Amino acid sequence: MERQLSQLVERLRNAYQDRLVSVILYGSGAGGDHHRRFSDVNVLCVLRQITPRELAESGPISRWWREQGNPAPLLLSAEEVRNSTDCFPIEFHDIHERRRVLYGEDVVDAIEIDDCFYRAEVEHELRAKLLRLRQKAAGVLADKELLRGLLLESVSTFCVLFRHALRLAGHEAPFGKREVIRQAQEKFGLDPSPFERLLEVREGQRKPRELDPEPLLEEYLKGVELVVAAVDRLNK
Repeated sequence: MERQLSQLVERLRNAYQDRLVSVILYGSGAGGDHHRRFSDVNVLCVLRQITPRELAESGPISRWWREQGNPAPLLLSAEEVRNSTDCFPIEFHDIHERRRVLYGEDVVDAIEIDDCFYRAEVEHELRAKLLRLRQKAAGVLADKELLRGLLLESVSTFCVLFRHALRLAGHEAPFGKREVIRQAQEKFGLDPSPFERLLEVREGQRKPRELDPEPLLEEYLKGVELVVAAVDRLNK
């Protein structure tokens, strides 16, 4: 990962030169719990401005970065970093709390995150991911391997959103996935079993075929629905 990050920074510097303000690694890659198979390498690229010129220059870099198995770098202008925290409080909290500056200024350090829509975004993301999970599950129920893969891919995202649900409710919000699940069990009454079994597979403690995905799906959906309801009950 370090070699890839160095190559990415070099490509960004060559493409944008003095228009490149900052390159920041955030999320699990910056926090020490990155999983090569299941985790993305998330990078924020801050430019002085973003015009069609910058978008065209980003094309080859984004394609190369995606070929390495990562999502395209997130492009924001310096002004957008300052002015869009109210629209993306989840993302800015994640970046602010776990980041590593790879190049340039630490543009995130001094920002004040506007939480006026924080609860709404957490509920929206939970509900949207739940709906998407149901849609995808409906299409793969007949294939245990695909259903199992779907659950394994989604558990990290729900752990992130559960952490924000805990944070919103005024509880301790650890970064470790297992710690998040334990806190959600204590504070929201979440059944930790389906989430812990999926994490065991991700961590190599359990073989994937030891999981029967159909009954696991039912337990898993109930857990997500419970956290959605908890967020919905928070002050609006």
